[in-house]
Amino acid sequence: NMPMTDTEQARAKLAEMLEELLVREAHLARDMDAPPSADSEDRASEESDDEALEAQGRLVAAEIASVKRALVRIEDGTYGECVRCGGEIAPARLQARPEAALCIDCASREG
Repeated sequence: NMPMTDTEQARAKLAEMLEELLVREAHLARDMDAPPSADSEDRASEESDDEALEAQGRLVAAEIASVKRALVRIEDGTYGECVRCGGEIAPARLQARPEAALCIDCASREG
């Protein structure tokens, strides 16, 4: 039984992340599809909840896109390279954030 390479470990971790994110996205969609209350106070509270759910939904969708792009980089052999400068993304950064597309220098410039 051969040990998994870093790339294989990253692929497994990304696949797991993707699965969890898709479940979260489905739950958010279900919560947003709940029929509105007849009570106007409840409805106002639900509208503010819906805005929060929409914001969460956007974040989840962005995370899903990041994870999918990382999986594509694994497939095309560019995983671990910064998409901006082409430099190496530190292995410790990839372990903490396997979906990372930028090296720490480019990421800190963006922030």
